Parts: sequence; structure tokens; C-alpha cells
Amino acid sequence: MTHLKPGDKAPNFSGVNENGEKIALKDFKGKKLILFFYPKDNTPTCTVEACNLRDNYSMLQEKGYELLGVSPDTQKKHQNFIKKFDFPFPLLADETLDVTKAFNVWGPKKFMGREYDGLHRTTFVIDEKGKIEQVITKVKSKDHAAQILEG
Repeated sequence: MTHLKPGDKAPNFSGVNENGEKIALKDFKGKKLILFFYPKDNTPTCTVEACNLRDNYSMLQEKGYELLGVSPDTQKKHQNFIKKFDFPFPLLADETLDVTKAFNVWGPKKFMGREYDGLHRTTFVIDEKGKIEQVITKVKSKDHAAQILEG
């Protein structure tokens, strides 16, 4: 779906997290960022993916990674999702789809024979200088942290 590939400069983005605090790509300058896009809070696959990243968060941090999740959900839904599953990383409330569209992960999907537009589960690993190191379009929700580290 996305046209972005390793070596490309990551789109400059900014948005608000679950607490209304502004978060932008420039905030991660000098750090490695795992930017994971997921369709919806509290759905089975999205929950499994986020919980796998939570369970491996300290290991990812030891390897120098910061994490930021992005979905079209509201700040309030993100607050509830974080509280329910004790996520140690922020979630961007991309209700306007500005960040989602900048990374080109919004488009036609098919589920149970029904076609609709939606967010394609995709993870971008961005280096300290804002360049994309890795693009994961076939996310293994149950083993996503290992998939990122193997990349």
C-alpha cells in the first residue's frame, strides 16, 4: 500500500497523543522510532499487536527504540486502551488521518467480502536522522517485536 521504502526520508508529522500533548517527528531526532499504525483500539488483532510491543518494551528500549502507535481513534479511546492494557508508550490520535495519509497507509481494504477504505496495519522503523530503515506491511501481531528486531 505505502510507497515509502527503506532509505526514504520519513514524512514530517505532528499530532496529539492520548493526553492532548503535541508529538512530532522532530521530537525523536537522535533516537530510533518504531511508528506503528493500527486500525482500531480494543479490537482483537490490534490489542495482540500492542500487547506484544508492551511485553517487549524494555528490550526495545535497551536496543535504543522509542515507540509511537497511531490510529484514527480519539484521545479518550486511546486513554481507555492504554489504561486497560497498561501501555508504556504514547498513542497518536489521528482523527483527521493527516499522519496516516502522509505515510500512505489509508486505502481500499476487503474484509469478509466487503470493500471499504481503512487503515492498513503497517510499521515503520525510523533511524536517528529521520530516514526509514524498515517498512513492515505484513505485521505478525503475536510476534511483532521480534519481527522488528529481525528486520
